[in-house]
Amino acid sequence: MLGLRALIGGVALAILSCAAAGPIWAESMPEITYPETRRDSLVETHFGQEIADPYRWLEADVRNAPEVADWVARENAVTEGYLARLPQRARFQERIRAFMDYERFGLPVKAGGRYFYMRNTGLQNQAQLFVREGLAGEPRLLIDPNGWASDGATALDAWEPSDQGKYLLYSVQDGGSDWRILRVLDVKTGKSLADEIRWAKFTGLAWIGEQGFLYSRFPEPEQGAAFQSLNYNQAVYFHRLGTPQAQDELVYATPDHPDYGHTAQVTQDGRIALITSHVGTDARYEVRAIDLAHRERDGWNAKPIVTGFTDDWKLVEGAERRLWFVTNQDAPRYRLVTIDLAARTPTFVELVPQREDILERAGIVGDQLVLNYMRDAASHAEIVDLRGKPGRALTLSGIGTASGFRGRPGDPETFYAFTSFNCPAAIYRMDLNSGETVPFAQPSLCYDPSAYIVEQRFYRSKDGTRVPMFIVRAKAVAKAGRPVPTLLYGYGGFDVSLTPGFSATRMAWLEAGGAFALANLRGGGEYGREWHDAGRGANKQNVFDDFIAAAEFLIDQGVAKKDGLAIQGGSNGGLLVGAVVNQRPDLFAAAVAQVGVMDMLRFDRFTAGRYWVDDYGHPDREEDFKVLRAYSPYHNIRAGAAYPAILVTTADTDDRVVPGHSFKYAAALQAAALGDKPHLIRIETRAGHGSGKPTDKAIEEGADILAFLARWTGLKLPDDGEDRSGK
Repeated sequence: MLGLRALIGGVALAILSCAAAGPIWAESMPEITYPETRRDSLVETHFGQEIADPYRWLEADVRNAPEVADWVARENAVTEGYLARLPQRARFQERIRAFMDYERFGLPVKAGGRYFYMRNTGLQNQAQLFVREGLAGEPRLLIDPNGWASDGATALDAWEPSDQGKYLLYSVQDGGSDWRILRVLDVKTGKSLADEIRWAKFTGLAWIGEQGFLYSRFPEPEQGAAFQSLNYNQAVYFHRLGTPQAQDELVYATPDHPDYGHTAQVTQDGRIALITSHVGTDARYEVRAIDLAHRERDGWNAKPIVTGFTDDWKLVEGAERRLWFVTNQDAPRYRLVTIDLAARTPTFVELVPQREDILERAGIVGDQLVLNYMRDAASHAEIVDLRGKPGRALTLSGIGTASGFRGRPGDPETFYAFTSFNCPAAIYRMDLNSGETVPFAQPSLCYDPSAYIVEQRFYRSKDGTRVPMFIVRAKAVAKAGRPVPTLLYGYGGFDVSLTPGFSATRMAWLEAGGAFALANLRGGGEYGREWHDAGRGANKQNVFDDFIAAAEFLIDQGVAKKDGLAIQGGSNGGLLVGAVVNQRPDLFAAAVAQVGVMDMLRFDRFTAGRYWVDDYGHPDREEDFKVLRAYSPYHNIRAGAAYPAILVTTADTDDRVVPGHSFKYAAALQAAALGDKPHLIRIETRAGHGSGKPTDKAIEEGADILAFLARWTGLKLPDDGEDRSGK
């Protein structure tokens, strides 16, 4: 989640019987012999400190470095051999597959009279894209990515129908890479056009009528450098259908500022194109507007309406030359404003002021605004008119996350999704005139969601800060009041809010009698700008303190077993896991660090890493260097301490957080004297940073992780023949 803007089932008796402590088999596992890893004598001096980096050679791209590829193969052989011997692995794989085997739908998008939406029958590696002619029309398969690659690792990423639904623009993701290929098809015939765009990354998809579209791309990288070289000089282009990419028109670029990035949007009425520029991962933007009605006369004349890279500006919608935005300018928890570009002196006017809750997003549907708020990391929504006058609140089903509310001015309807920890996303259609909400697609489940309880509690961090946490358990487990093996998850960075969501893997953990907890750490966006600022840069230690305090709270409250607490995090959350394990190895029984940023002194040297200095600081500045050196997971492993069991996961094709981070960290763990528990690395092929991962790979990874955690927390699965339906 370091991009540019990261549970359940079982009857009471079965659940109560599976939380027993102690070993899960009679004899111990064979001793692990780690592969031999070359250790170089490389030492550099930074700001007066000597920094050893003996495993820098593992930073090389595995595609072009035979020695690294050999190391990967040998590490995977050890890890796969260990995981295959875990007796619970096969059962976890079976249960994750069962919990994932339900029909899933994406939010419908309306264009012209057509409705476009994603659907997965349950266990397809990739979801398919369907279209209906009218809401009651028969579904027609438009795109099936399951035939694109034999391993299922080529995915349909983003997609956008043209204004009248004649064409569909979509992006293809191969092997989990951040690079995208853009293609177009004719919706009526289902046939692909010859148009193809390469080297797109971190791009929007914005149609201009039916004639062509705006997109963002980088210059073509040098041969062999596509997956590691830094990304500079992003620019916005216009592609006219039926022409080669070489003829695309440059719309907006900043050659004097190669570190700037740019994305494009077009208002629903096609009048205004907005160019949003950024410098890093911070939500601090400049915004420029292009009047498309005068493009033939003025060209791509992008006039500034917001400058200075100081605040967040989220376009809600536009009508003629009036625009609506959600912004945190003078409002850390966001407010709704509007601007009339036709005015002699265009000025932002406040429609809905800042409240205690976070205004996450808004949408114009019909002649109303749907406002999506977040309170203590859970969603609620309400409707106001275009002047901001209060209308009515929308009733949502308990603690969860609502998303969607997309539409066009004049539309009579909108669609939204609602999900929580104990139930997958259901899609609802809301009539804007009557306010009536009816299901559009609801999953058919193999368990009873009501058998599980989702609680929100608050705890105090080291400095007294009040931090929210979600705790999910079977009702029978909660009623029994005994501590059980518990999995704690966190992220804490980049203004990312962790909200309730469904996971088949977590479901399998809960079915086996475990508890799951999610802590909303500082550094995220759960309480606006102040919450983010309190967990980044020089304040990053607050994030680690929050996570450690969450672990101690779970033990003190009798939720987690003292010797049965596991932690997990991915990307920035992988950094979190690595840092807190170094700081408090005694607190955890097991840890899973996924695609983590582990070398905080060199993260800015690869692909998108340079953007992250907004959150982490600059390694080449002494003040920032001292902070980064103090918590960098790779540089702070405590030889001689007894560490928990650790499973590091990454992918050889991850070009977001390059796998060298995890390779170096795992090598350092294995070389240090850290006790008798295993410290393994699982390296997936063609899986990237996580998005686009095929279902089969997701199930395999989930089973490996749960079996590893179960082994070291004492979690036992129910015996064969026990009813897990929860019905």
